[in-house]
Amino acid sequence: MLASYDTGGLREAGALDDIVAFAARLCDAPVALVTLVEAEYQQFLARTGIDQDRTPSDISFCAHALGGPDLLEVTDATQDARFADNPLVTGDLNVRFYAGVPMVSSDGIVLGTVCVIDTVPRPLGLTPLQREGLILLAKAAMARLDDRRTSREQGEAEALSRQALQDSEQRFRTLADTMPQMVWSTLPDGFHDYYNARWYEFTGVPQGSTDGEAWNDMFHPDDQDRAWSVWRHSLDTGNPYDIEYRLKHFDGTYRWVLGRALPIRDAEGGITRWFGTCTDIHEQKLALDEREVISQELSHRIKNIFAVIAGLVGFAARARPEFAPAATDLRQRITALGRAHDFVRPHSAQSRPASRQDSLHGLLQDLFSPYSGADEERIVVDGAMVTIDDRSATPLALLFHELATNATKYGALSIEGGHVVVTVDARDEHVVMTWCEQGGPAVIDPGVHHGFGSQLIELSAVRQLGGTVKKDWRAEGLVVVIEIPTAALSRDKPGS
Repeated sequence: MLASYDTGGLREAGALDDIVAFAARLCDAPVALVTLVEAEYQQFLARTGIDQDRTPSDISFCAHALGGPDLLEVTDATQDARFADNPLVTGDLNVRFYAGVPMVSSDGIVLGTVCVIDTVPRPLGLTPLQREGLILLAKAAMARLDDRRTSREQGEAEALSRQALQDSEQRFRTLADTMPQMVWSTLPDGFHDYYNARWYEFTGVPQGSTDGEAWNDMFHPDDQDRAWSVWRHSLDTGNPYDIEYRLKHFDGTYRWVLGRALPIRDAEGGITRWFGTCTDIHEQKLALDEREVISQELSHRIKNIFAVIAGLVGFAARARPEFAPAATDLRQRITALGRAHDFVRPHSAQSRPASRQDSLHGLLQDLFSPYSGADEERIVVDGAMVTIDDRSATPLALLFHELATNATKYGALSIEGGHVVVTVDARDEHVVMTWCEQGGPAVIDPGVHHGFGSQLIELSAVRQLGGTVKKDWRAEGLVVVIEIPTAALSRDKPGS
């Protein structure tokens, strides 16, 4: 039983001295003890009237009291066969009377006793009041020992927790300081309280000088308001922080970095801390800017090539008037290709078109702008917003330019009041575009269609985009239904 109870730290007397002092007075005994019986020795946790602090367990009176009833009384040890030859009886201590009450812990372990000893026999033993008082004192002593043990265990647990936290923080700091990125963390309200070694190496500022909100002063003046706004939005919403900005380097220059941060949440979802990184992307940023400049220059040159080719066609037509109608059609198709290229090419902030560059609506509106009337749109685009890319923009531009050209020559756009409605319907795996002419001259089905325009529509929709084209020559106006696989319109779509 003793081996299963942690007795460490119970040997300090402290408040137990009051208990033995009161037990001696209550029982009118010269000796009173609070004992702890262990395998080899009986330790005295508190004592009065005796100089020894322990005795061997094999001669201990208290060892007999542990397995007995609430109270063990020995009225005359010289007459008790268990103790008559005990060195405590025959020796200098001259024990004659003993009364001890076991101390039982809250988890049922018997540790020792509260006992009183006298050097003269007591044939009548203790009085009922003395017995009751000694039992209460044993319970009080055990309660103090339990409290002491609980307090010690709590202290040990807290010490272990503190040590574990210190070890965890040390491991984090070691890991963070070996990372190539700058690492930082903040309190839930955004107060910056930690930066790793890389931050101070990069910025060259003294440690602690960018704590709190001072970090924003390290950004380029043109980026400070934007970075602060994005950070406040993340703090307010809990959304990840992600931004590019220029950070002041220790050499006085500003370098582009990518700043990112994620919140750490507790079991209830509350944010307990933010952890973030700053990654130097200056070289990559410069390379991207240089590539964009080159791309824009190439696109500008390609656009000029379209203009030169259109000019050459016009020049040839003036020399050969009989080819003028065909030259006009060819020049218009080249112009349509130029519009498609200009729409999807890389743009600067100044040259970027108002419409989204990945939008079918944007491409068609840009393509149909020459057909707009003074007071109204002659061609109206309606329906779902569909994403396109540079691969599909060219055949789409040729296809709808051909339909618009034919409508201008023979269909709804050839007379005042005529107009066209283009409806876009996005379905699961296909996009259906319906060209519907209204208000034009009466339409007659021309029969078999083998002209170049029809072949161009077939080439664009069917061969290049993998779709289908159906024409309905209604009397009130031509209706063309074009069905294209969604994956053919944009590489970002599944299956593209």
